[in-house]
Amino acid sequence: MIRAKVYVTLKKGVLDPQGETVRGALETLGFAGVKDVRVGKFMVVTLNEVSREEASRRVDQMCKKLLANPVIEDYRFELEEG
Repeated sequence: MIRAKVYVTLKKGVLDPQGETVRGALETLGFAGVKDVRVGKFMVVTLNEVSREEASRRVDQMCKKLLANPVIEDYRFELEEG
């Protein structure tokens, strides 16, 4: 069993209205000095009975086809065995 931790974030230069809302709320709550907040997605995908190389290939394809929008988002993932 291999677990993939997938992180998806907006590319630099893409407006992040949700991040701006969070930044404003933090400021309202007294957390001064927060320059920027970017909001993303985090997913955990568990794969059964595949090699580490196959898991990497499959998760990369999952990201390209569904989990991330490569036009406006970047993604990265980490694999853990166990």
